[in-house]
Amino acid sequence: MFAITQDASRDLCDGLTRRDLLRVGGSSVFGLGLSSLLGLQAARASNDGAAGYGGPGFGKAKSIILVYLQGGPSHLDLWDPKEGVPDNVRSIFKPISTRLPGVQYTELMPKLSQVNDKFTMIRSMSYTPVGLFNHTAAIYQMLTGYTADKVSPSGQLEPPSPKDFPTAGSQVSRLKPPTVPMLPFVMMPRPLQESNVVGKGGGAGFLGPAYDPYLLYPPGDDMDLSKMERISVDDLQLRGEVGKVRLERRAKLRETINQGMDDMERATQKMDIDAYYGKALSLVLSGNARKAFDLKLEKDALREQYGRNTFGQCCLLARRLVEAGTRFVEINWPKVANSDNHSWDVHTGLSQRMKTQSAPMLDAGLSALIADLDQRGLLDETLVIAVGEFGRSPQRGVSTSGNDNSDDGRDHWPYCYTAVVAGAGTRRGYVHGKSDKTASAPLENPVHPRELLATLYHSVGLNPGTMVLNHLNQPRELVQAEAVTGILA
Repeated sequence: MFAITQDASRDLCDGLTRRDLLRVGGSSVFGLGLSSLLGLQAARASNDGAAGYGGPGFGKAKSIILVYLQGGPSHLDLWDPKEGVPDNVRSIFKPISTRLPGVQYTELMPKLSQVNDKFTMIRSMSYTPVGLFNHTAAIYQMLTGYTADKVSPSGQLEPPSPKDFPTAGSQVSRLKPPTVPMLPFVMMPRPLQESNVVGKGGGAGFLGPAYDPYLLYPPGDDMDLSKMERISVDDLQLRGEVGKVRLERRAKLRETINQGMDDMERATQKMDIDAYYGKALSLVLSGNARKAFDLKLEKDALREQYGRNTFGQCCLLARRLVEAGTRFVEINWPKVANSDNHSWDVHTGLSQRMKTQSAPMLDAGLSALIADLDQRGLLDETLVIAVGEFGRSPQRGVSTSGNDNSDDGRDHWPYCYTAVVAGAGTRRGYVHGKSDKTASAPLENPVHPRELLATLYHSVGLNPGTMVLNHLNQPRELVQAEAVTGILA
C-alpha cells in the first residue's frame, strides 16, 4: 500500500485541503490517486536554476542510488585502516592490498578491494557537530542539507513534520521527474530510525506528500534476512476483478465527465491533470514497474553474488529499478541505530558483529552493485553514493557522545570518516582527501556532508543553489554548499 500522510490543516498547491491520509491501493482509486500525485509533481516543479551553471560531471547522472549506511560505519575497520598507531586505535582486522597501489582496506572488504578501481573514495568526510552527535540529527543533515530545529547533544529529535526540509530524493523527483512511466523515488527496505524517532529526514517535508518516496518495506523484522523474497507491490497491479479493458473504459468515462464540468470545477486543468492521469494509467497497465520489482527474473548466480540477504537483494533491486527508469533509489541499511547484531552502531561487540554480520553484507552487495552497473553500461549514467551519518571514534572504549563503550566498541565520530562515490562522471580509482595518522581528522580536502549532497544535485543536473519555497513560501536553496568537482572527471 502506498500511504501518504498529510497535515489536514495544510493546503496543497492546488488550493485543496487533503485528508490526513491518502491511500493509493485498489484499482478503483489508483489511477486518480497516482495521477494526482504525478500532477502535483509537475505543478510544483519550477525552473531548476541550471541556467549559466555547469562544470565537470554536471547532468551526467540519469539516476541515483543512495546506499545510506545508517548507524555510522567504522572507517578504521573498513576502508581507512592505520598502522603504527596505539593498540586501542589500530583495527583488530588485518590490512589488505587493493587494486590501487598504496591503498589498503581491512580484511573485511576483500570484494570491494577488487573493484575500487571503479570508484572514488572520499576519506575526508568531516563536520563539527552542533547537537549532531545523535544519529537522527546527523541523518537529517546528511539527507536534507539542513540542521533540524530541535536538537539536543545526545538526545532525540521531534518526529517527522510537514515543515521539515525535503530529503534529497524528493527534491530530485520534483525537479527531475522520470521521463518514462516509472516510480520516481523508491525507498527500501525500512525507514530511517533511531530509537522511537522514525522517518526523520526521509520524507518530502514542505514539498508536500506528492514527492514522498514509494516505501517498499517488506514484512518481517530487521533480523529476517529473507524479507525481500516477500516483496508485495499490490498497488502496482490491477485487482483480478477489474480487467484492463474495464479500467480503460473508466478512463474514457472520466474524460466524458470532465467535459461536462463547469469552469470552476475544472480549474485544475491548468495543472494538466488529464495528462498525468494518462501517465498513471500507463504505469498501471504497462506492467513495467511490477516487472522491475520481480527479483526472480534474475539468475540465481547473480543473486548469490549480491548476497542472499536483505541488503544484497536491495542492491540488486536498485539496479533493476534504475534500469527501468526510476530516478532515485534509496537503500537504508536494514538495521537501525541503537540496536545490536548487524547494526553499524558498534558501541560494543565490534569484532564479532562487523566480521560476521554487517561487513560481509556491505562488501558483497556494494561491490556487486558497482560491478554489475559497470558491466551493463549503466554506471556511466548512474551515480552511486554509499555513506553514513558519521564514522566511529579512533580510540576504542572511549566516550565521545555520552554513550557507554566497551573496549570492543567505538563511539560516534563526525570529524573524519569515509564515503564511496561511483559512476556518472566521478573519477575511477581515485582517493579524495586524506585522514591523519589516526583517522581522527582530514589532513587535506575536507568534505562536509552538505558538499556531498551538492555534488549529488550537480550530478543529476541541478544547481545546488536552486531555490525552492518552504511551507511559509520562503525561498530556500536545495543546499547551501558547492559540489566537490574534484571527484568529477
